[in-house]
Amino acid sequence: MVVRRRHPTLPTILAAGPPLTTVGGHCHFLGGAVSDPRAAVRAHAERGVDVVKIMASGGALTPGTRSEVAQFSPAELRAAADEAHRLGLPVIAHAHGTQAIRNAIEAGVDGLEHVTFMTADDVDPAPGDVLRALAAKRITVGLTFGTVPGTTPLPEIGRRMPGLLANGRRRWNCGAPVALGTDAGIGPVKPHDVLPYAAAQLERLGATPADALRTVTSGAAAACGLGDRKGRIAPGYDADLLAVDGDPLTDPAALQRVRAVVVRGHLLPTAGGR
Repeated sequence: MVVRRRHPTLPTILAAGPPLTTVGGHCHFLGGAVSDPRAAVRAHAERGVDVVKIMASGGALTPGTRSEVAQFSPAELRAAADEAHRLGLPVIAHAHGTQAIRNAIEAGVDGLEHVTFMTADDVDPAPGDVLRALAAKRITVGLTFGTVPGTTPLPEIGRRMPGLLANGRRRWNCGAPVALGTDAGIGPVKPHDVLPYAAAQLERLGATPADALRTVTSGAAAACGLGDRKGRIAPGYDADLLAVDGDPLTDPAALQRVRAVVVRGHLLPTAGGR
């Protein structure tokens, strides 16, 4: 709460707190393991979160969980989503496996992260009915992208890469809202400043440079519920600006050559190149 409001030149932070997960489930070590999702949502709301994140499936970084396996029952996911919406909070679900993705859509979540359709040893082709549901319900798809050139992804990701990219192209073209996420900070392959690389690498899904810029500006702002004041250069919007050396519409690598950062109209004195 203090960090979010202490100074006008700090980034705008939307906090989720520890993601809700099952006992022993994905990222349980962050402190979000719950037995009653509805009560957990209320507790998060009382602590002032801006969004509720819930782990609908396991994940590669948590031993003992499996990305393709659903963690919560459909009823538990629905209870969490209903309680969050009653309290005026959006719900974002981490979901890899097809069943977890279906469960989250049926529960009424506002956004989905990853949406890879992973199986035990590969990925399923993205089902058409699921893609149509994402588009019809306007559920934001958080595309997890971006690696530092020259680094090697986790083996379980690397061997699935052809299928992941194929599904990424299907998600990109399905008509659902899209924002770019990175999983930044989970390891050397994805450090905290990986976003500029991610935007440039979206061309592997068929995105143009302009498409990529939208996913990290207006698309991201809309996904965060800030589309009425961030993500665009327009009257009445926050003056959050990034100046780079070059034209990212013709040279995506220009995003790595930062020359100035302006936050709500304030030029940051420490802004500079990488």
